[in-house]
Amino acid sequence: MVSLGYALSSEEHAPNTLVRNARRAEEVGFEFASISDHFHPWIPKQGNSSFVWSVLGGIAYATERLKVLTGVTCPIIRIHPVIIAQAAATVGCMMPGRFLLGLGTGENLNEHVTGEPWPPYGTRAEMLAESIEIIQALWQGGNQTHYGDFYDVINAEIYNIPDQLPPIIIAAAGEKSGELAAMMGDGLINTSPDREVVEAFNGAGGTSLPKYGQVKVCCGKDEREAIKTAHEWWPTAAMEGPVNYEMPLPLHFEQIAKGVKEEDIAKEIICGNDVQRHLDAIQAYIDAGFDHVYIHQIGPDQDRFFEFYEQSILPEFASVRQS
Repeated sequence: MVSLGYALSSEEHAPNTLVRNARRAEEVGFEFASISDHFHPWIPKQGNSSFVWSVLGGIAYATERLKVLTGVTCPIIRIHPVIIAQAAATVGCMMPGRFLLGLGTGENLNEHVTGEPWPPYGTRAEMLAESIEIIQALWQGGNQTHYGDFYDVINAEIYNIPDQLPPIIIAAAGEKSGELAAMMGDGLINTSPDREVVEAFNGAGGTSLPKYGQVKVCCGKDEREAIKTAHEWWPTAAMEGPVNYEMPLPLHFEQIAKGVKEEDIAKEIICGNDVQRHLDAIQAYIDAGFDHVYIHQIGPDQDRFFEFYEQSILPEFASVRQS
């Protein structure tokens, strides 16, 4: 059985629009949402990148049932893990039992802004592990002090801690990070239907834990228009490898994306309103072992997406849950 969610794209939408979209997602029947946590958009065209913790406060009051996951927060450089622990605990108090803290090793695009050096992946993974230890310790309450390899915490205490602590869901794109996610967290996030990552996660003890996957789509008037929109707003979907983690500025991504053609995007993003193509994309994640799949509608036309999914996609999975 799979739960379907909706991706709140902080890079493409203004803060109040994100709150509206979260409320609409709940209304049409999505069970959860994932909200991106960025300082910069990927390319200048996207034009937004609000402070996610402020937006989450608005979503807490605009929704009643929708669970919300940060997808994902990087607690290693731009924001100290002590502050992430406090922010996440506060949101957990505002939406009891509905908030999940998604964590990952981040991108240079967002983390370079404080002037700190951008370390290699192995170091970032170690920093993430220590960050999680700090967050979990602070969530136990009481005065906490920690002297670590990367962080010091001196006499810190969080006073507003929710009765139900937010699960920590960890982003993993490879087998080693999949194992880390199982050992340190309460669930897995991936943006591709990678069975090997799921198997590494399960093999390290994550069999019974939730696995979250993301599908990128672009509903439009027709397939041709949808491809054009997806290419305009999210050309980075066709960019692979370390460039996604290493480039520091939206302008750099824009320059590299000039080599991406519309036909490249059509291979990476489900464009148009063919019901079966959308169902097949979700099924690919289910077949790989994911039990939570959230859908990212690219571009400004979110209303068309909500109408399409409410009428044609969500009922397919609702009938399975009821059987």
